[in-house]
Amino acid sequence: MLRTQETLLDKFWEVNVKASILILQDAAPHLRKGSSVVFISSISAYRPPLSMGMYGVTKTALLGLTKALAVEMSPNTRVNAVVPGVIPTNFADHLIKDESARKAAEKATLLDRLGTTEEIAAAAAFLASDEASDITGEILVVAGGMPSRL
Repeated sequence: MLRTQETLLDKFWEVNVKASILILQDAAPHLRKGSSVVFISSISAYRPPLSMGMYGVTKTALLGLTKALAVEMSPNTRVNAVVPGVIPTNFADHLIKDESARKAAEKATLLDRLGTTEEIAAAAAFLASDEASDITGEILVVAGGMPSRL
């Protein structure tokens, strides 16, 4: 992290944290009672990888933002976060295409497989739904049992 270029530091912060705050500043006056906000963090929030440490740190910041905004936006709006594990997407392409890296990622889970975008969407949809009406300020890890403690 100490060698991360300032432009990358700014980009990670702006995309992962600052944008979330700015969007909610604009949206909050329009949210009705019973509204829900769901942030998408990353398993990297719990163990930032050496190659992308600052990315992981900003995803950790989203966990703190979830807790703080749950207090600030209550009782009218619930705020939660989903923490995906390694999911085959364009962003994780470097892990998915390299066979040994993919196998290592799979072995890091208790389920011995990678999750899917559909599983992450289902978790977010649940947290946004009326079925989760008594859940706020929580972090839902959807990572096949990968370690997820700060």
